[in-house]
Amino acid sequence: MENVVANKKFWQDKKVFLTGHTGFKGSWLSLWLNNLGAKVHGYSNTIPTCPSFHSSLNLQSIISSTAGDIRDHQALSKALKKFAPEIVIHMAAQSLVRPSYNNPLETMSTNIMGTANLLECCRSYDSIQVILNITSDKCYKNREWIWSYRENDRLGGYDPYSSSKACAEIITHSFRDSFYSPDNNDHHKAAIATARAGNVIGGGDWAEDRLIPDCIRAYIAKNKFIIRNPNSIRPWQYILDPLNGYLLLIEKLFEFGQDYSGAWNFGPPENNATTVKLIADTIAYKFGIKDGLIQSMPVKQLHEAQMLKLDSSKSASLLNWHAVVPIENAIEEIVSWTKAYMNGEDLMAFSTHQIESFHKYEKY
Repeated sequence: MENVVANKKFWQDKKVFLTGHTGFKGSWLSLWLNNLGAKVHGYSNTIPTCPSFHSSLNLQSIISSTAGDIRDHQALSKALKKFAPEIVIHMAAQSLVRPSYNNPLETMSTNIMGTANLLECCRSYDSIQVILNITSDKCYKNREWIWSYRENDRLGGYDPYSSSKACAEIITHSFRDSFYSPDNNDHHKAAIATARAGNVIGGGDWAEDRLIPDCIRAYIAKNKFIIRNPNSIRPWQYILDPLNGYLLLIEKLFEFGQDYSGAWNFGPPENNATTVKLIADTIAYKFGIKDGLIQSMPVKQLHEAQMLKLDSSKSASLLNWHAVVPIENAIEEIVSWTKAYMNGEDLMAFSTHQIESFHKYEKY
């Protein structure tokens, strides 16, 4: 089945305000939107890692941006007013589970109040037609069962990060019902939705305490790699799969408004949900590592989900979206990107080629 991808004709000259544009997902989305012909303005307070995908591609040369904290109402409102976007995509967040234990208030302040602040700022500007809040699959109350979670399943969160994403979902839907419902459509015409994806992987992710970046750093430094939870199952998915889902959803929100508001899952197919150890072993094999991985548990083990899968039948049915990149191909894309980085190649051109080649994958 043919891979349905974002419509370049739709995105041409669309004005997109993207928070968290310097992060891993935000940087890939910035590049894709720019290639589609959109006018992108980023809003972020920092580049979160060094090295970073954003800096490696010199993305600041192709999109405009404002340096600011998502919790700074005045600065954020000023940036929105100046750019006058049609579409707002919210990605700014503290995005990791384990660091949320070390800094729970920072995590909750950024992910909860930052979301509320953005939504409140958006209410002042009539140019905005679509608001999409990117949250996480970890917003669900995880029962560690074998079934996949659907959009109407209970929200929750054991750790500070997961609970903050559940709160961000509740806040977003509260703003939708209170200020962006069909009853208020004459005054506020924006359609608002949330998107939940799994463990996103791709080239150029340098985040700390994340499996594949940690594995690649160990490879580059020729160090042993410690696997924290080797038997945990994660819904791995290649970066371009959920990003394509976000773009397809925004196209529908822009055209049909409230009919597509609400929550949406963009998860991988069942056979992409596999163990941490298998992913690490596959990466080691692709890099030619024979004895580079060891299994170990930290002295103080923090709670992390062992099993979490998403049901994306809603997105498949109503958006004709499907995750199309098998896990083995995703790892090949990551390894090839990393080798291009290590060889000093033109990463803007290389990453653009990966985006342009995404259409070759078919539903499987």
